[in-house]
Amino acid sequence: MSTPFPFTAVVGQDDLRLALLLNAVSPAVGGVLVRGEKGTAKSTAVRALSALLPEVAVVPGCRFSCDPARPDPECPDGPHEPGDGSTRPSRMVELPVGASEDRLVGALDIERALAEGVKAFEPGLLADAHRGILYVDEVNLLHDHLVDLLLDAAAMGASYVEREGVSVRHASKFLLVGTMNPEEGELRPQLLDRFGLTVEVAASREPDQRVEVVRRRLAYDDDPAGFAARWADEEAAVRQRIVAARKLLPSVRLGDGALRQIAATCAAFEVDGMRADIVMARTATALAAWAGRTEVLAEDVRQAALLALPHRRRRNPFDAPGLDEDKLDETLAEFSGSEDSGDDEPDPDGPDGGGGQPPSDGPQEDGGSSGAQPEAGEGGEPQTSGAGAGEQAAARASEPFRTKVLSVPGLGDGAAGRRSRARTEHGRTTGARRPRGALTKLHLAATVQAAAPHQRARGRSGRGLVVRRDDLRQATREGREGNLVLFVVDASGSMAARQRMSAVKGAVLSLLLDAYQRRDKVGLVTFRGSAAEVALPPTSSVDAAAARLETLPTGGRTPLAAGLLRAHEVLRVERLRDPARRALVVVVTDGRATGGPEPVALAGRAARLFAAQGLASVVVDCESGPVRLGLAGQLAGELGGTAVTLEELRADSIAGLVKDVQRRAA
Repeated sequence: MSTPFPFTAVVGQDDLRLALLLNAVSPAVGGVLVRGEKGTAKSTAVRALSALLPEVAVVPGCRFSCDPARPDPECPDGPHEPGDGSTRPSRMVELPVGASEDRLVGALDIERALAEGVKAFEPGLLADAHRGILYVDEVNLLHDHLVDLLLDAAAMGASYVEREGVSVRHASKFLLVGTMNPEEGELRPQLLDRFGLTVEVAASREPDQRVEVVRRRLAYDDDPAGFAARWADEEAAVRQRIVAARKLLPSVRLGDGALRQIAATCAAFEVDGMRADIVMARTATALAAWAGRTEVLAEDVRQAALLALPHRRRRNPFDAPGLDEDKLDETLAEFSGSEDSGDDEPDPDGPDGGGGQPPSDGPQEDGGSSGAQPEAGEGGEPQTSGAGAGEQAAARASEPFRTKVLSVPGLGDGAAGRRSRARTEHGRTTGARRPRGALTKLHLAATVQAAAPHQRARGRSGRGLVVRRDDLRQATREGREGNLVLFVVDASGSMAARQRMSAVKGAVLSLLLDAYQRRDKVGLVTFRGSAAEVALPPTSSVDAAAARLETLPTGGRTPLAAGLLRAHEVLRVERLRDPARRALVVVVTDGRATGGPEPVALAGRAARLFAAQGLASVVVDCESGPVRLGLAGQLAGELGGTAVTLEELRADSIAGLVKDVQRRAA
C-alpha cells in the first residue's frame, strides 16, 4: 500500500483543510465540495484525511461494517447480536467517474434469484463506504443515474437495490467529499445542496509559498515513507485533537443569540429550504469544539456561513458562487444584541484562542480569495483586412429567456442527458435483446419466455424455473442523451449595432442556459474580419462559454465560409474523441458573407459539407428591419437544417410548435 502525502504537510489551503477537519470532528456537517483549478492539492488533501480519522469498531465478518454496539437489524449479513467487535482503520472509498450502477450499489446474482429465490448479493461501493469517506473526484462529470443513487443514499442513510421483485437494503452513512474543476461544468443543484460545505481553492501567487510546495512534493516523491515519518508527530497531534474535539462536541452550547444570527444570515442570503440553517448550526458547533471551547461565538457563525452558504445562495446560472462578506458582517452585527451572540472575547485557553483554524505551517495565503481572473480586453487592434470598419467594444447581453427545445433527430447512443432521444441504460423499456457482455438490466418477461419452452427438456421438477445463461434477455431502454452544441457566432460589422448584438448575445446566452440544464457539452466558434477562431473548444463548462460570449468584440467583414469550415474541423476532431456524442450546430448570423473572392459561393460550399455528413443544424436568423434579404434561410437550406428568428426562438412564441433542427425525418 502506498504511503499517502501527510495532511499536515499540505501548504496553505486553510479553508480546505479546515472544512475537512470539521467533518472529521462532526460527520453530521455533511461533507465537503472542493472547487478549484487543477493542481491545487484537492485530491491530495482529501486522500490524506482518512489517515487522521479514528479507527472504526465493526462486527467481525460483516461486509457492511455494522457497529457492534448498535448493529443494523436489517443487515443482509445479520442479524448480529450486540457485543464486542474488532477495529479497523477508517476507509476512504473512491467512486470512479465511469463506474457502473452495479459497482456502486452492488449486484444480484440474477440466475440464482430466479431459479432458487435467494438474495445472493455482492456489496458495492456504498457498502464499503459505510461509516467512512466516499470520495468522488471530478464529481461534476458523474453520470446522472449515479448522481441519483448518491442522492438517495445520502438522504436516507441506506442503499436500496430493487431488481425484478428482489429487494436488498443495507445501511450506508458516509462522509461525502467531492472535488471538481468548474471549467469542466457545474453540478446539479440537488447534488450541490447535499454537500454540507464548499471550498474554493486556487494556487498561491506568493513565490515563497510556491517554492515550499515544490520542495515538499519533490521530497515526498523521492522518499514517501521517510517524508511521512518526518511529519508523524504533527499528524499524531492533529489526530489527538480530532479525538478531543469529538469528545467535547456534545458539551458545546449553541445559544439563542447564535441561532438567531444563523437564521438571519440564511434569510438575508435567500437560501432555499432549511438545510443551510442546520448545516451552519452543526458547523459552528464543530468550530467551537475544534477550538477547544464549549460556547459558540459570533466568529464561529461567520466562518460557518463562509463555508456553508456560497453554494446555496440564490444566484443566476452563470454567476460564480461566493458570498458578500460586507452583507454578512452587517447581518451578524444587526443580530448581535444577545448576551451569548458572540461579543465575548475568545477563550484564551483554547488551542487557537478562538476561530477554528487548521494547524499553521508558515505564512498562509488568504483563504477567502479564490484568485482574481485577468480582465479581458474589449478593444484590440482595428480590423484592416475588411472594409475599414474598426473593432467595437463588447456589448452586454440582454436578459436571457426560456428557449424552445432544439433536438437532434433520430436515436443516439451518447452520454445520458436531457436533449435528444437515445438508447440508454435508464428510461422507458422498449424491447429486449440478448446481452452483449455482462447483463445490466434484465427483461424478466422476455427471459421467462425464452426459458419456458425448455423446462421439460431440462428436467424441471420443483417450483423454480430452470434458467440458463442463454435465456437471459437484456432490456433495451430509451431515454435522453446530452449533445455537443457548437455555436458558430457571427461577430462581424454587420452584427455590430449595439442594440442588435445585445439581443444576439442574449439569445445565445439563453441557449447556453438551456444546454446547461440539458447536460450538453458546448463549444464556441466566432468569425469576423478575415478569419474565424475557436473561442472555446468543446467543454462541459457552460460558464466558460458564457464568459467568452460576454467579452466578444465585433467589427470587420463577414467571413462566413471561414466560420463554417472552422466549425467543421472542430466537429471532426471531437468525433475522434467522443464518437458516440452527436452534435447540434447552431449558427447565429444574418446570413451575409463578405470578403475575399466569391464569398457567398464559398459559404454555400462550406455549408454543404454539413448537409453531406447529415450533421444536425439550426440557423438563428438575426436579420432585423423592415427589409429582409432572407439570406439566413438560404444558408439553412444549404446546411440541410432549418432557420428560426430570434422571436421564434422563445419558448412562449406563437410562431408554432417546437421544430426539429432538420426538416427531414430521421
